[in-house]
Amino acid sequence: MILLKNGTFINWQTLEFLKADILVEKGTEGRIVINPDANLASGAEIIDCNGKHITKSFVVGHHHAYSALARGMNAPRKNPENFLEILQYIWWNLDKALDSEMVYYSGIATALACAKNGSTFVIDHHASPYSVKDSLNLLKQAFEKVGISHLLCYEISDRDGEAIARQGLETTEDYLKNSPGLVGLHASFTVGNQTLSEAVNIASRNNSGIHVHVAEDLADQKHSIEHYGKRVVERFADAGALQFPKTILAHCLHLDEHEKGLVKGSPVWVVQNNESNLNNSVGYFNSEGLGSRIMLGTDGMHSDMLKSAKSAFFTGHNFDSIDYPETYRRFRNAHNYLSSNDFEGDADNNLVILDYDTPTPLNQGNFLGHFLFGFESRHISHVISNGEIIVKNGLLTTINEEEALIECRKQAIRLWEKM
Repeated sequence: MILLKNGTFINWQTLEFLKADILVEKGTEGRIVINPDANLASGAEIIDCNGKHITKSFVVGHHHAYSALARGMNAPRKNPENFLEILQYIWWNLDKALDSEMVYYSGIATALACAKNGSTFVIDHHASPYSVKDSLNLLKQAFEKVGISHLLCYEISDRDGEAIARQGLETTEDYLKNSPGLVGLHASFTVGNQTLSEAVNIASRNNSGIHVHVAEDLADQKHSIEHYGKRVVERFADAGALQFPKTILAHCLHLDEHEKGLVKGSPVWVVQNNESNLNNSVGYFNSEGLGSRIMLGTDGMHSDMLKSAKSAFFTGHNFDSIDYPETYRRFRNAHNYLSSNDFEGDADNNLVILDYDTPTPLNQGNFLGHFLFGFESRHISHVISNGEIIVKNGLLTTINEEEALIECRKQAIRLWEKM
C-alpha cells in the first residue's frame, strides 16, 4: 500500500478539493481510502504530497503504438498530396516493415511516454501486416512491463490480401480467448463484406466490440457509396457493428445527419483525434448530433492527453460546440467507457500527483481554467497505476528508461533502413 500524506485531493468527477491523506491499495480493482486510521495505513509506503495535488490518472482513448518509432524518419519517396497518399507512402509503408522486435519496442516507447504523461490506461489500435502473429501479445508484454493497463486490437484489413486479413482475424480471436480486447478494423474502404462479417461475428462470440476508423476522410464515404451503395455508418450498422456497447468509432468527421442519428441511437462510442485530423488536413470534428459518448484520443501523434484536450478545445471554438466543462467531460469520458463495459485496470487507485507551480489561486471554482490553460505534463511528479508507483519524481520505476530508449533507437534505425 501507499500513503499519500498532506496532499490536496481533487475528485475527478465532482472537482471537489479536499486536503487529506490518501491510502492507495494495490490491484486492478484496488480502492483508495481518504484519511485512513493508523492501523489501516500501518506499513504503507509514505509519499509526502504537501503542496501537491492528487487526482485520477488519464486514459488514451485511441492510440497507435506501431507509429512510435516514426519520429524523425526520412521523408517518403513521394510527397503525399492527399490522405490516401499519406497512408500509402508513410503509414502503410511503415507498418509493412515492422517485425516482432520493432513491435515490442514500439510498445515500450509508447508505454513509457504514456506513463510520464500521466496515462495509466491505453486503448490501442495496432497494425503490422507482415508480423501479425503474437503482435498483440508482444504489445501486452511491453505495456505490462512498464505498468500500463491496456485494451488492444489488431487492425484487420483486406488491403494486403486475403491471407493477411485471415491472420488478423485468427490472431484477434486467439487473443480474445485469454485477454480483454477489441476486434480492430482499419476502415470501411479497406475492409470487404466477408471480412467485416467475420469481424462482427468474432466480436459477438467473445463479448467484445469493433474498433475502427470511420469517415476520417471523404474518400472513405466515396468508396462506400460506390462499392456498397450506402454510407460508411449505414454499412457498419447493417453489418451489426453498432450493436456492441464496446464498439469505438474513431474520427467520424464526414457523417451526414442520418449517420449521426445511427451513432447516437446505438450504444457505441466515438473517439475524437483532433491533432491527427489537423496534421492530415482531413477536416474538423463536429459533435452536433452524435450524442454524449465522445472521448479523446491521440491517434499515435503523441501520448499526452492534456495536450489533446487543449487542442480539442481551441480548434472547437471554430468548428464544434465545446466549452470548458464539455472539454473536460470528453477528456474523462474514457473512464466511463471502461467502467460501463466492466474493463479492469482503471480503478480509483490510478492516480497522478501534480507539482503545479501556479502563480494564481487554484480551487474547485476555477479548476477548469487551470486544466485548459495551466496544467501540463511537466507538472506530473508521480504516477500510480493499479496501486503501484510507476513514475516517481519524474522517473520511471518499472524499467531502466535510458536502456529502453537506447534499444528503441536501435529498432528505429532498423525500421528506417528496412523502409
